[in-house]
Amino acid sequence: MKKKEKTTFRKIEYRKKESLYLIVRGLEVGIVSGLISSLYRFLLQNAETLLMKASQFAKGSAVKCVIWFAVLALMGVIVARIIKWEPMASGSGIPQVSGEIKGVLTQNWLKVIAAKLLGGTMSILGGLSLGREGPSIQLGAMAGKGIAKITKADKTSELRMISCGGGAGLAAAFNAPLSGVMFILEEIHKTIDRNIICMGIVACVTADFISKMFFGQENVFAYETENIPLKNYWLLIILGIILGMAGCIYNIVMSKGQDLFKKGKRIPSEIKMTAVFILGGIAAIFIPEITGGGHAMVTLLTDKKPAVSILIFLLLAKFFFSVISFGSGAPGGIFFPLLILGTYIGAIYANVCIAFFNIDENLWQEFVVISMAGIFASIVRAPLTGIILVFEMTGSLESLLPLAVVSLISYAVANLIGVKPIYETLLEKIVAADPQKPEFHDTDEKILKTYVIPVGSPLRRKTVSSIDWGKHCLIVSIERDDVSITPKGDTILKEGDELIILISQRHFSQDNARLEKIISGESKE
Repeated sequence: MKKKEKTTFRKIEYRKKESLYLIVRGLEVGIVSGLISSLYRFLLQNAETLLMKASQFAKGSAVKCVIWFAVLALMGVIVARIIKWEPMASGSGIPQVSGEIKGVLTQNWLKVIAAKLLGGTMSILGGLSLGREGPSIQLGAMAGKGIAKITKADKTSELRMISCGGGAGLAAAFNAPLSGVMFILEEIHKTIDRNIICMGIVACVTADFISKMFFGQENVFAYETENIPLKNYWLLIILGIILGMAGCIYNIVMSKGQDLFKKGKRIPSEIKMTAVFILGGIAAIFIPEITGGGHAMVTLLTDKKPAVSILIFLLLAKFFFSVISFGSGAPGGIFFPLLILGTYIGAIYANVCIAFFNIDENLWQEFVVISMAGIFASIVRAPLTGIILVFEMTGSLESLLPLAVVSLISYAVANLIGVKPIYETLLEKIVAADPQKPEFHDTDEKILKTYVIPVGSPLRRKTVSSIDWGKHCLIVSIERDDVSITPKGDTILKEGDELIILISQRHFSQDNARLEKIISGESKE
């Protein structure tokens, strides 16, 4: 080990005493992630504006149409080659971030940022139905990784900075700092880590502040919500069930769409991508509402309140075009488009309820709002993030109880059906397509990871020595009721204990997955 490097244990001791380290790191991550995510948001906004001008330019003239579609074909070829140059920049980016945190993927932070900025902007300019939020999470995460690499941070800090950078990217995209923190814990880490919370809050708040400096403090959704009478809550139960089933259908079709696009390997990817871009150009001319993330669909919904027939048409058109756009592998996410689908399901359901159950017409927007959280909970399987996200986007606390009811029901229904969460499915596909293990540097440094023993875990009431933790793992501390306990062989584990474990960097992906299964009860020990 080099003289300049501190030993792993000295780093642990230093971090325990100096929470300032986490705050400074959070500021670094928040500033850079916020700037890059804001740049991406700016580029996409201008790309959407340019797309509308280009589609208007092409209308009514065969010559102009030929020119515009030639440009679209060229962009399709360029994007396909960008994906070949940096495959990790394809799609949403959230599965790639999750995979890096789990130790099953490695990303070149600089190439990903460059490819995502250019490829994502061209995809929106080409009219594809993709969102900015997933890519913003990946851009933020790669910004965090870049800072870690430049400052030569240890691997534990690097993983934390990647996680917090992802949350900061979400915060900047939605002006939703609390959602950014919750997304880190619920979707990326799936556990509570006090160090992550500390660094994440600083990073997300900082990124949100930077984003608001450029784009203002207005809420993403300007909805006026009303309180739903308790006597009508049975309608929320039905809505939750509908959204739970709809989320499962979405996950299945989206996965099949990717599989279908990957078939026909004899067809060059440039030709496939060009076809998708041409379709995007056609959509921009005839149904511009379904292009991009879906902001035009939100405006249409709030300003004109279309008839049910139009709502159903736009819902289906947006859904299937999103499947095609995302299935192509073009840089862009499904985060915001899936929320838009939720709003339209809610609008259709509200119209039915008003017509047949005589509910107050003013509750129409309430159903629209809570359906966003419900569809998010069923598709992503992160109900708390969905609830907080919708609250921050609308700026209203009045919908909190209905949000919780619909989200938890849709979450439960999706779990009962048994369809995997979308980002988990996408990660499995990425790993299966490229099974190579991440290359780590030749170092003896360990990664420090926190695990929480959940209620019902088979580890409760067992002694430390009775568990096979693995030869590459070492429990260095147990946090219980804000007290650090030095683990011994006869130490009895309890529910709620935070286990701080050192894991060999070379074996991190395997040991991390095994420990998660042991602690959750999926693996018998």
